[in-house]
Amino acid sequence: MRFRKREREDGELNVTTFMNLMVVLIPFLLLNAVFAQVSVLKLNLPADGAPAAEHTEPPPLLVEVLIYPDRYVVSDRLSGPLKSLPNLGGGQHDSASLQAFLLEIKQRFPQLTDITLLCDDSTSYELLVQTMDAVRLHTTMINGQPIRRELFPDIGLGRAPAQAPQAEGDIL
Repeated sequence: MRFRKREREDGELNVTTFMNLMVVLIPFLLLNAVFAQVSVLKLNLPADGAPAAEHTEPPPLLVEVLIYPDRYVVSDRLSGPLKSLPNLGGGQHDSASLQAFLLEIKQRFPQLTDITLLCDDSTSYELLVQTMDAVRLHTTMINGQPIRRELFPDIGLGRAPAQAPQAEGDIL
């Protein structure tokens, strides 16, 4: 019995289904790439062992915001607490009142750009970012258009003392 060798046929490569997949997949990936944005906030942290910057004139006010679970405390590092802002009814921190008070400070001392946020050990990351946004920028309406302006863009971070004294009203 003799076996006959089959001749091999060259088949065609069908890439139609692969092309259909790419036609659908590429626009889908391009549309979703717009939503993956990263926001970077520059913080000024002191270098280890670096000499302090020389200032010819000390600033009139060293603004600090202490973040506690039940309130914000705005204080001057040199003179003490300026204002205590208790939480809103639902336990939310009152960032709108904080921003309004800092805006008053900024109007009295427009040259100030530095602020220090001092956090309690139980401060959540979301609250810290919310507070950073509140102290960094404020929105004003000019000719019916919302304009974002800098409030205190140079933010420093630190740990809040265990218990801060309550401010007894507006000192400023």
